[in-house]
Amino acid sequence: MTLFDLTGRTAIVTGGNGGLGLAMARGLAKAGANVAIWARNADKNAAAFEELVTLGPGNVLTQVCDVSDEAEIAEAMRMTLDVLGRVDICFANAGISGAGTAIPDITAEGWDHTMAVNTRGAALVYKHVTRHMIARAKDGEPGGKLIATSSGQSIMGVNRSSDYAASKAALNGLTRAAAFELARYQITANALLFGFYETDITAKADPKFAEWMSRRIPLRRPGDHAGLEGLAVFFASPHSDYITGQCLPVDGGLCIS
Repeated sequence: MTLFDLTGRTAIVTGGNGGLGLAMARGLAKAGANVAIWARNADKNAAAFEELVTLGPGNVLTQVCDVSDEAEIAEAMRMTLDVLGRVDICFANAGISGAGTAIPDITAEGWDHTMAVNTRGAALVYKHVTRHMIARAKDGEPGGKLIATSSGQSIMGVNRSSDYAASKAALNGLTRAAAFELARYQITANALLFGFYETDITAKADPKFAEWMSRRIPLRRPGDHAGLEGLAVFFASPHSDYITGQCLPVDGGLCIS
């Protein structure tokens, strides 16, 4: 048995077919966990499946799921339990970049869509996952891990990003509330406040944004995806059992610059 063996544990990663989510899923698979990817794009889900099944002994499931639609969340949870039997860990990672509008140009539709995916989506995923975890705790098997993908923008300002920043700040609040409420079941909840990583979302941004970020980050580089593997495994493992309610920046020092 290795120090961070997740054999027999099942982890959900929403939005886990690319970017940060897929990087974290790779670590979970390598550590032996069963991994369920819930994400919208069927083709990217299939590619993620083909990669993850080669990385470890656990089973892999992909399910098309838009976290802004509760019916799809409920169906993804049903399928995950039918195929994998249990859920021990949930990475609420699915998210969008926001409308990209200045504050005077905010629209109700753009604001609501960002909140529906980034905040309400995570809350509804937690709703369905924790019902299962709490039922298991009442049957004598307490414990569970909730890990949210938040952002450094939740604690610092960036132009034309008010809806995104607000959605992630709300996600931090959800994390603290969940940690307090669910501690009686030995369920922990934490959020990872990621800084600048090169992903499909950042690739769509103005190149000047990446240049500005690289100058501002004390370590002078974007985050490395390989490093996310171990980070995910740590927060999924029993070694993080005494950490809950925390919103941890993972940003190369960006938030202190």
